[in-house]
Amino acid sequence: MALTFYTNPMSRAQIARWALHEVGADYQERILGFGAEMKSADYLAVNPMGKVPAIVHDDTIVTEAAAICLYLTEAFPEAGLAPQTRTEKADCYRWMFFAAGPVEQAITSHAMKWDEGLDAKKSATLGFGTYDAVVHTLSAFLEGRDYVCGGRFTAADLYVGAQVDWGLQFGTMPSTPAFETYAARLRERSAYKAARKIDADVIAAMQAETSA
Repeated sequence: MALTFYTNPMSRAQIARWALHEVGADYQERILGFGAEMKSADYLAVNPMGKVPAIVHDDTIVTEAAAICLYLTEAFPEAGLAPQTRTEKADCYRWMFFAAGPVEQAITSHAMKWDEGLDAKKSATLGFGTYDAVVHTLSAFLEGRDYVCGGRFTAADLYVGAQVDWGLQFGTMPSTPAFETYAARLRERSAYKAARKIDADVIAAMQAETSA
């Protein structure tokens, strides 16, 4: 089946490209500029939010980076990245949704300083509670683990790993030993390196075109 990948390298679409390379998918990319191009009628028919990433796999549309990671690992079972046992499924779904929900919300709120001055009562009404609680929970879980599901790399590591990797690079997550060790392990993967190189090359070409 044909697979089209809608992306901009300066976005969360980097997560989806990594997933595409991990599962060994052949894909055609369409790089969209922020603004008018992502808000065009043609692309809004793919993703009404006018955001990337998105994939169209034959006649199936998938948006949202976490959903794309899970979809691809099931659509390409030969890659062996889908959770198999009940324990793996529990860990995969639990921590992927934790990363897509509380972690994403906590980091955004903290970076924007929206959580400043909140007392315990107000924090209790938030889905993530507090930034400190979220990052401590994730860091504590990863201590002593090679991957989210234990001893092998799965779909969960694509999304959880990207959150940790980006958080360390941009300073939105604390540099704990557990985070650093986990991120270093992921950065050694050949698919990670290949995907990151493609995005880095595209970014360099875009910047050169802008400055020309």
